[in-house]
Amino acid sequence: VVPNRYPQGEYLLLFDPLDGSSNIDVNVSIGTIFSVLRKVGHHHGVSEDDFLQPGKQQAAAGYCVYGPQTTLVLTVGDGVAMFTLDREQGSFVLTKENVTIPADTKEFAINMSNMRHWAEPVKRYVDECLAGKEGPRGKDFNMRWVASMVADVHRILTRGGVFMYPWDKREPQKAGKLRLLYEANPMSWLVEQAGGAATNGQQRILDIKPTKLHERVSVVLGSKNEVERITAYHGTL
Repeated sequence: VVPNRYPQGEYLLLFDPLDGSSNIDVNVSIGTIFSVLRKVGHHHGVSEDDFLQPGKQQAAAGYCVYGPQTTLVLTVGDGVAMFTLDREQGSFVLTKENVTIPADTKEFAINMSNMRHWAEPVKRYVDECLAGKEGPRGKDFNMRWVASMVADVHRILTRGGVFMYPWDKREPQKAGKLRLLYEANPMSWLVEQAGGAATNGQQRILDIKPTKLHERVSVVLGSKNEVERITAYHGTL
């Protein structure tokens, strides 16, 4: 909550301050994810209920990735732009506009060590990718997994691919691992604004009405045709 001595605005901010923090010790890219919502209630102050809005109502979303370059990726609902930090000037410089994710890809990102815990639709999709040219997909796939959502999504926005962090049997009572409001929603909006798609395996992530601040969700996002295929394997589109 902004202290009373400062002006009160019309927006709410949710953020993951340090995504991929387990990678710090090994000097792998990490980042910050943020989501901006409009305050829709007319009451004074801020309550948890003010934040429980579906992702399609976001006013802005983005992330910073701290890697070889420090890059800010942003959408305000009119496409996706990338800004690179110029350390000499101390400011971010626009380096890419109208970011577009290819609809097709030969790259997927998932933690393969959890394979034995996945639901059958996820196993089916990954097995088909691993079968390569001799399999039903008729092409070879590469697998990438950074264990930093910011780094994985940045790669997808840059060159395409599909990212999966699905529900699994280890904690069956949880819908997924990633947080809906400040991880899945902002990343899903960025991906959609770049021409990609994002679902929880059953429905569009941005349509989900949250019920609590730290709600978790299964995530499949990236190149549109691959996301639609995985969602179809779950039995719905």
